[in-house]
Amino acid sequence: MADVLSVIPASVLRNLSDKLYEKRKNAAIEIEGIVKQLASSGDHGKISAVINLLAMEFAYSPQANHRKGGLIGLAATTVGLTSEASQHLEQIVPPVLSSFSDQDSRVRYYACEALYNIAKVVRGDFVIFFNQIFNALCKLSADSDVNVQSAAHLLDRLVKDIVTECDQFSIEEFIPLLRERMNVLNPYFRQFLVGWITVLDSVPDIDMLGFLPDFLDGLFNMLSDSSHEIRQQADSALSEFLQEIKNSPSVDYGRMTEILVQRAAAPDVFTRLTAITWINEFVKLGGDQLFPYYADILGDILPCISDKEEKIRVVALETNEALRAVEANPTENFDVGAVLSIARRQLDSEWEATRIEALNWISTLLNRYRAEVFCFLNDKFDTLLKALSDSSDEVVLRVLDIHASMAQDPLHFRQLVVFLMHNFRVDRSLLERRGALIIRRLCVLLDAERVYRELSTILEGEADLDFACVMVQALNLILLTSSELSDLRELLKQSLFNAAGKDLFVSFYASWCHSPMAIISLCLLAQTYQHACAVIQSLVEEDINAKFLVQLDKLIRLLETPIFSYLRLQLLEPRRYIWLLKALYGLLMVLPQQSAAFKILRRRLKTVPSGDQLKRASSGNPYSQVLHHSGSKITGDGDMDQYNGNLQNGIDLASLQQFKQMQQQHHMLAKSRAQLRDCSTSLLKEAIKSRTRTTSNIRDKEASFNII
Repeated sequence: MADVLSVIPASVLRNLSDKLYEKRKNAAIEIEGIVKQLASSGDHGKISAVINLLAMEFAYSPQANHRKGGLIGLAATTVGLTSEASQHLEQIVPPVLSSFSDQDSRVRYYACEALYNIAKVVRGDFVIFFNQIFNALCKLSADSDVNVQSAAHLLDRLVKDIVTECDQFSIEEFIPLLRERMNVLNPYFRQFLVGWITVLDSVPDIDMLGFLPDFLDGLFNMLSDSSHEIRQQADSALSEFLQEIKNSPSVDYGRMTEILVQRAAAPDVFTRLTAITWINEFVKLGGDQLFPYYADILGDILPCISDKEEKIRVVALETNEALRAVEANPTENFDVGAVLSIARRQLDSEWEATRIEALNWISTLLNRYRAEVFCFLNDKFDTLLKALSDSSDEVVLRVLDIHASMAQDPLHFRQLVVFLMHNFRVDRSLLERRGALIIRRLCVLLDAERVYRELSTILEGEADLDFACVMVQALNLILLTSSELSDLRELLKQSLFNAAGKDLFVSFYASWCHSPMAIISLCLLAQTYQHACAVIQSLVEEDINAKFLVQLDKLIRLLETPIFSYLRLQLLEPRRYIWLLKALYGLLMVLPQQSAAFKILRRRLKTVPSGDQLKRASSGNPYSQVLHHSGSKITGDGDMDQYNGNLQNGIDLASLQQFKQMQQQHHMLAKSRAQLRDCSTSLLKEAIKSRTRTTSNIRDKEASFNII
């Protein structure tokens, strides 16, 4: 201490702690001159003593003016040392850094000023304290005093200049410090951090891109900041990094993808859009590095396809298409099961577009990795089947496409049809709303005959007779009206002449017996008019109810459509098609006379030529001899002898017994239900009477009590 006092006059030390800035400044100038003399003489021992005095007696003093003087003195000492200052930085810088957290804002201000002057002198040697300085500047960027903030900004710019020109800066040591602070919420801190990231990224010798995964999440977090300026700065930094990624041959896509996947589900629109945009570029650039992350990416892309923001939807759709276009190999870290699970999960989405794209993914996976998909099918099959009840027609059609692809395997075909029947059984509204759509689509995809044969086989043994009747009626209506089943109708029309047609008719017959109107329709379609007539004549009182008449009304109207044009033309030859005429008159007799169907059918039958009309028509017809061929006889269905053998081998009146037996089961079920209703009604009446008697007795007793 005595040595220092001999070097620095007491008056200088006194002025250094004066409350007036000018006196402190003048004292600092004198100290600068003294230090210069000591440095020129090489007396570094005394220089260390001076620095120690300024630190311990002034910079760390409890008196604010002493601390201010100490800071300006340390800066003056550094200026005096010039090129030799670097060997004393271990003594000079720590007291200044300590003053950055001083309670007095003026002390903090002078600390910034002191460190600024020190940094200008030592330049690159200053970098050894970079992490501590960075930490201090980060705090000062949000200082409550505006002057301190301004001083900190000036110092910050100088430090940035020094770092960008310095070879000693260690990015590896700095990144952990940056990573710790990236999730701060203070807007000043965020501005400070983004500024440093941008500056360091501009330095050619510093590879910030290699460390991007360490602070990428923080940058994305800033995109939702309330400050427009911060959002803009973060977006600008991210855009620059994305451009660098496009131009870089080596990028760690994996770690960044994990971050992007999380941010793509952020509530903030701008953050979601930016994350999806990055993922879109990654899909194009990442190649096989992204294979392990396909499931996670897909889990974000599919919901974004239905995003409220159009920009997000557009980018998500583009990304989805690019992702699906990549044909990955399961042996290359591509997890088919994980991607399939994500697609299955998205089938529960409330958005139609997302569900459709999820189904497109399942279809793509099934086409490319059929064996692998079938390994996971047990877990996904039920979900796919349940999707048939979706509210969207397009979703249902896509589901059916997938099921049709799977149904190439007979086992899955059977499963599909059985499940459909189960769903229709438990949810009759599904049958009403979607039954026709589902069955028609399956007929297109899987061959109508195959589908109808399987449905007929299942219905033949159906225990729920009511459901069987409703289902057969639905299938019959589809068969009669759908353009997709035109080939099936043509085959059935040849039932009397063609073995395949006869076999198809027989396969339908047993299940169609659940509904009288369905079996009549089938016979009219197959031109087995004699059998149709027999079925009509076998109808009993229980058969002709309101439901039957509704079905009959539909059939009469269908007879006027192009589908049954062949039948109407056959009425031109009543002698040849006598059983057709009888069948139609039988239906007319069943219909109420005031019904619209009765009037339609009666008008049609009135147009049938009479005997005299036929004679006049045949006399002028050069081909009439064909109708009266000497060696031929006409059967009831208009077939000549050459077809009689086929008719005997097909459906004849003996088959009527099968129809009667089935209808008997329906009658017994109806009677048992009627008896049950009657029993329930009787019990209810008895209960009401009993309660009435009890109430009457109570009232009588109350009346007697009142009289007493």
